[in-house]
Amino acid sequence: MSLRNILSERVSQAMQAAGIPAECQPHVAPSKNANFGDYQANGAMGAAKAMKSNPRAIAQSIVEHLSIDDIASKVEIAGPGFINIHLHNSWLGEKAQALTANQGSDDANTTKTIVVDYSGPNLAKEMHVGHLRSTIIGDAVVRTMEYLGYNVNRQNHVGDWGTQFGMLIAHLESEMAKGENPALALKDLEVFYQQAKVRFDKEPDFANTAREYVVKLQGGDEKMLALWQQFRDISLMHSQEIYQHLNVSLNESHVRGESAYNDDLATLVKELQTQKLAVTDNGAQVVFLEELANKDGEPSPVIVQKADGGYLYATTDLAGLRYRANTLNAQRILYFIDARQSLHMQQVFITARKAGFVDENVSLEHHPFGTMMGSDGKPFKTRTGGTVKLAALVTEACERALAVVKEKNPALDAQELQAIADKIGVGAVKYADLCKTRTNDYIFNWETMLSFEGNTGPYLQYAYTRIRSILRKAEGNKLNGPIVIEAEQEKALAIKLLQFHDCAEQVAAEALPHLMCTYLYDLASLFMTFYEACPILKEGVSEEAKNSRLCLSVRVSEVLEAGLGLLGIEVMERM
Repeated sequence: MSLRNILSERVSQAMQAAGIPAECQPHVAPSKNANFGDYQANGAMGAAKAMKSNPRAIAQSIVEHLSIDDIASKVEIAGPGFINIHLHNSWLGEKAQALTANQGSDDANTTKTIVVDYSGPNLAKEMHVGHLRSTIIGDAVVRTMEYLGYNVNRQNHVGDWGTQFGMLIAHLESEMAKGENPALALKDLEVFYQQAKVRFDKEPDFANTAREYVVKLQGGDEKMLALWQQFRDISLMHSQEIYQHLNVSLNESHVRGESAYNDDLATLVKELQTQKLAVTDNGAQVVFLEELANKDGEPSPVIVQKADGGYLYATTDLAGLRYRANTLNAQRILYFIDARQSLHMQQVFITARKAGFVDENVSLEHHPFGTMMGSDGKPFKTRTGGTVKLAALVTEACERALAVVKEKNPALDAQELQAIADKIGVGAVKYADLCKTRTNDYIFNWETMLSFEGNTGPYLQYAYTRIRSILRKAEGNKLNGPIVIEAEQEKALAIKLLQFHDCAEQVAAEALPHLMCTYLYDLASLFMTFYEACPILKEGVSEEAKNSRLCLSVRVSEVLEAGLGLLGIEVMERM
């Protein structure tokens, strides 16, 4: 159980014993000022308002019923009713010693199924930097939820269906007729797509063939499906290579693209018509949502079927939502899609609720994110103004990291240098993104993200490596004995360690990975303060203090490794 939950449970029990209504919460939080204790319980004010009583009197009643002597050395009331809790050093030492950062599962969470929709590249093109944020933010949240014991179902809703595939299949077929190997033809998806588009725009016969192929594909033509499958397999292979290089946990088993819902779309539209939610408008089937009416009172239109019989993203997303709620039995469904899709997601959620596709008890959440910007304050592009391929970005990050590592540690052999550089480069790119509040835009800057100083990925990886170096030098000492908290720096570090689980819970609840980044940076900073104030391996340090501080250092390294792991960032023993 997390530190905050332990304290909240004790305070809640005291509030109930004091006759305070059960709906009143304890509101336990870390103190912002060490002079006011380590934690504060601020529920007395809310309870006093509900009970029309004096908040300080309520606080006094809570303290009188509070059974916390085994945890706290002192409890005091301050101001209008704040309850300040000073934690026992001995209790903190015991809890820090027992901390197992790599075992985060909570049995209470195992019955809850969560579905997370993230990444979702369009298979008609190579992944570019625009896919980075959805992919790594979603992955960090998924890893954190699994750490906490939730049953998490990843859904990679790739764009693998639609009108553009007739064009692509037609071009692939003509290339294969020339003797071209499909794998080689699709080696550069961007070029392949551009070639097909040029032909579609300039060759009427080719365009007509492409349109015919769309109809055949949607009708289940075996030859079209076979060509489409080749295109899909090779495209997914490209995506999987990037996921592996980025240390993202998505794999082929998580892919459930638009094509998976093709057979359900006609049925879905029919159900919307039967419920009189979808009506005919200019030949199309449209759901009009009064809930999203504009300033003139005009309802928001959601087209679920075009006049020519084709379906749109909204139709596929509705089918996907219904599948996730009713087949996967999700209690919570999260979408990591950029902020420009906010209206679309609102339309899908409201329509799904009105149609009864999703029960009211299922939480539907769109977690938008800002844009990666270049130094000019505009969306990140190549020098020529083109879209930056994600594979190229990751490769450049690792090349730049290799130059930095070579300069710092030229004695390492080439293979080890490359392995370290890959972890630093990928970690730098991911951390630079994840440490920013998800909803904000941010400026992409190579020098800042690869720096070994400040709130960066390399700094935290180095902090871990430095602790491991200290532990290697202490070989022969006990690394699993009691932790004795005496100095203020030791206490501050122990408390921060015990807040790891709290931080993970908040990341999972709010889908904000930057909270974990901030936590890990604060932990590393507190360790440096502790290391300077509390000597470990210097002469004159008693064996008891040395072993205690070494054990505390072990816990910090374990939490750094676990926390960075939740962000999808690897650590190393040397760098």
